[in-house]
Amino acid sequence: MRRTVFDEDHEAFRETIRAFIEAEVVPVYDEWFAAGQAPRDFYAKLGELGIFGINVPEEFGGAGLDTHKFEGVLYEETARAGVQFGGSGVHVLLALPYIKMLATDEQKKRYLPKFVSGEEMWALAMTEPGTGSDVAGMKTTAKLSEDGTHYVLNGAKTFITGGVHADRVIVCARTSAPTAEDRRHGISLFAVDTKSEGYSIGRKLDKLGLRTSDTAELAFVDVKVPVEDLLGEENKGFYYLGHNLASERWGIAFGAYAQAKAAVRFAQQYVQERTVFGKPVAHFQNTKFELAACKAEVDAAEAVADRALEALDAGELTPAEAASAKLFCTEVAHRVIDRCLQLHGGYGYMNEYPIARLYADNRVNRIYGGTSEIMKSIIAKSMGL
Repeated sequence: MRRTVFDEDHEAFRETIRAFIEAEVVPVYDEWFAAGQAPRDFYAKLGELGIFGINVPEEFGGAGLDTHKFEGVLYEETARAGVQFGGSGVHVLLALPYIKMLATDEQKKRYLPKFVSGEEMWALAMTEPGTGSDVAGMKTTAKLSEDGTHYVLNGAKTFITGGVHADRVIVCARTSAPTAEDRRHGISLFAVDTKSEGYSIGRKLDKLGLRTSDTAELAFVDVKVPVEDLLGEENKGFYYLGHNLASERWGIAFGAYAQAKAAVRFAQQYVQERTVFGKPVAHFQNTKFELAACKAEVDAAEAVADRALEALDAGELTPAEAASAKLFCTEVAHRVIDRCLQLHGGYGYMNEYPIARLYADNRVNRIYGGTSEIMKSIIAKSMGL
């Protein structure tokens, strides 16, 4: 079937991104991989390319579009090349929706021009040590000063993607205690300047995969956050977080599908070139059957990812549908990438081959943005179970 989710503009963007990756990323990617992060100046290049401004209003330096389809192209092209754009994904997929939804006009004028250019990189700090998926259990606090000019932030966060290079971080903190009726009450969001006194970056975490994406622990000791940097209203943070989870989970689902599609491409190339027992690996029936089965799964995941993308752009993607797409696409990617690595034999276990990096990168998809078990709970609840 002909795919209809992308049009000529998206395909022109694809060509630009593919050329950019070949020229600016592939030649140095091994260096990024060894260093455990992309260089900070790379984000300025992404800003110059216009990637950060696609969904930003024109008055703030963006293209003024309202679509996630260009993000879909980015997922496909980075996966196809076996690379990552460092921690820039959270800048657009996670941070931008909160700025657009919650920031006042004054805040947008301060935040967005530097956001678009890459001069200021953003991250989202939600997860805390010991709480994991239990967002309502967070302990970080933000107390309003007596003179009402600032909040005093204290606490710690972990697993913060983009946390090393971030210039501003949307920090989730308690401004009020939970109530007996609603333990989710009392959470607020703040756009925290990482240069603030008392703000510190702990360990740059040594991850299994996503090696070029900087992930850090953060700590806050009496950090003064001006009241002008409160995003939205006090105590409504949990609602805001839930509102944007659908787009985050779509992004994980689409990224996982793109990784699975890339894995089939890598395996298909490898088995046609690799010779054993005097013939290419591709000539064996088992190879053909394995790749055929993988392609069928990828085709199904593509359909699910595309349908979720269309629903997201239309403002109709429900939490349960987003959870279903994430669960299905990440489980498909898990199976497909594992089978494609197996077809590489011993070489599939070597990091010099993109399939090995894909295998490691993909594993977190069933954990972050809500574990597969959480996704099943959301889907079951929507079924009345």
